[in-house]
Amino acid sequence: MLARNHARLEVGQNVRIEKLKGGEDVTRRGAFAWGEKLRFRVMVPRVLGCAAVVLRIAADGGVDTDVPLEYTDLVGVDDIYTKELDTKTLCKDSQGGLFYYEFLFLRGMDTLFTTTENNVDFSLTSHSKDRFRLFVYEKDFHTPQWFRGSTMYHIFVDRFCRGKGEATLRRDAVLNPDWESGVPQFAKKPGDPLKNNVFFGGNLWGVIEKLDYLKSLGVTVLYLSPIFESASNHRYDTANYEIVDALLGGDEAFDALICAAHEKGMKIILDGVFNHTGDDSIYFNRRGNYSTVGAYQSPDSRYFEWYDFEKFPDRYAAWWGIEIMPRLHQDRADCRSYFTSPGGIIARWLERGADGWRLDVADELCNDFLDELRVTTKEVTNGEGVIIGEVWENAVDKISYGERRRYFGGRQLDSVMNYPVRNAILALVADHDTETFYNILTDLYSSYPPEVCHSLMNLLGTHDTERILTLLGDPTRGEGLTNARKATKRLSARQRSRAIELLKIASTLQFTVFGVPSVYYGDEAGLEGYGDPFCRLPYPWGREESDLIAHYKMLGQLRLHHRALREGDFKFLYHDGDCVIYERRAARDRVVVAVNVNATQSKKVDFLSAPIAPMSFMILEK
Repeated sequence: MLARNHARLEVGQNVRIEKLKGGEDVTRRGAFAWGEKLRFRVMVPRVLGCAAVVLRIAADGGVDTDVPLEYTDLVGVDDIYTKELDTKTLCKDSQGGLFYYEFLFLRGMDTLFTTTENNVDFSLTSHSKDRFRLFVYEKDFHTPQWFRGSTMYHIFVDRFCRGKGEATLRRDAVLNPDWESGVPQFAKKPGDPLKNNVFFGGNLWGVIEKLDYLKSLGVTVLYLSPIFESASNHRYDTANYEIVDALLGGDEAFDALICAAHEKGMKIILDGVFNHTGDDSIYFNRRGNYSTVGAYQSPDSRYFEWYDFEKFPDRYAAWWGIEIMPRLHQDRADCRSYFTSPGGIIARWLERGADGWRLDVADELCNDFLDELRVTTKEVTNGEGVIIGEVWENAVDKISYGERRRYFGGRQLDSVMNYPVRNAILALVADHDTETFYNILTDLYSSYPPEVCHSLMNLLGTHDTERILTLLGDPTRGEGLTNARKATKRLSARQRSRAIELLKIASTLQFTVFGVPSVYYGDEAGLEGYGDPFCRLPYPWGREESDLIAHYKMLGQLRLHHRALREGDFKFLYHDGDCVIYERRAARDRVVVAVNVNATQSKKVDFLSAPIAPMSFMILEK
């Protein structure tokens, strides 16, 4: 509650609130391990006429408890109130939980309440409004050390690189041979049915061929789009979780990739699509392409109870109503066991060498499934397997299907895809909005356990978003354009040049804030494209934007060489309407990042040795 240090009241009246743990100032933290004790210290100017200060706190969905603070001292013109809070006592029958609290300042007939926009800074109002968030997690919750501070590269396998060997296609699949200028298959308009059966032939052999290139970028983790057998090019409609798709090189290519990547010090994270299968699969078998008896074919199928039929066989629950993706019932034991049991899918691929999972649509996976998945993952990997959830909002107080999720209590996720930081970076770089950038980052870092902060998957683009270069060059996102026009439209030379300069700023932020930067394949090479499927063009080998490549290599090396960026604390040093400055610090290693988003004027800040040029960044290594 101290970045602005105080709440400003009437004439010159300032209230300050601090959180202390032992002798450490933890004011900007809002998540603590079970058993930790906090001490609130509230400094109230005597001129405010405050007779008492009360902490009002409630468990999520619970009843308020009012706890008076103790008057302890008068320092200068400030009355000092304090109160110790024991998280063990606070949680009572559990070892974690989410709480909301505020402070009340009693002034005779008048009471003032704290209200906060970012979980740290506050103002005082005449009525209760937005409370602070306090999250307590299990004391033995840890994220894998190797993942914290790593650099990730997200590969959409079909579009990254064609490796050795002939493509083994399904009967209904089509291979597009035009890697350099081919356009992904698209529907006439968004939402229209699309087979997604046109492939460009990228495979795991191709990934192996490019490992040295990826290493030159400083990449230490590869996140692969789904690799299991599927009918579509995106493979989010799994046909068989037990084998790698033959078009990608099959199990042989997977084993070879694991071996080659690990030899180069790289880890492999797989995309786990466990909320739904394909309708063309061994489990559902709607099209009769498999020898198994699928749920669509008979109520006697082993898999029948894995799905929810409103009227057998043609009316069934599907992800977002998309018929080719019938939804799995993970709350049913047999279905869940297939994935999470000691011999199940999760364990099988980890034992084969994968280093963790990214969970597609994590919000739709039930608690029992996530609990069991974590147990299996940690047992198989001796605690070193990482679990990342696709969550688009602040994950600590996320509500999904009417239920508050408990992702970071200690028994489910290690990390999430950090879409909020993408929003923050776009607000700063594209909209010149320093306040939104400051508020989003402050809210996130004061919400999550410290180890989660170091493990956040920081992204600027994914297979679900517009290409970051296109978005920075064309803020309209192609609004009003037909899919046919989006397929071929590219930025003008002037737009592209400007977008590249903005991307350099955006990626610098992505690589230097808390967490793990995740580069979507081709962003570093200047690949363009509007939303799905145009954000999935083949990688432009031999036609890369060399200046951008050099920039990303610099950022990768910066992270490798600075402990502060891998595991250091994060602290805002300055922000105003044009400029943000923050530091990362670990022991004697310190990196300061300063960004000026004013389009015409340099920014001079007293503690910087030189002014920051318009729309540029500075990195100070100390």
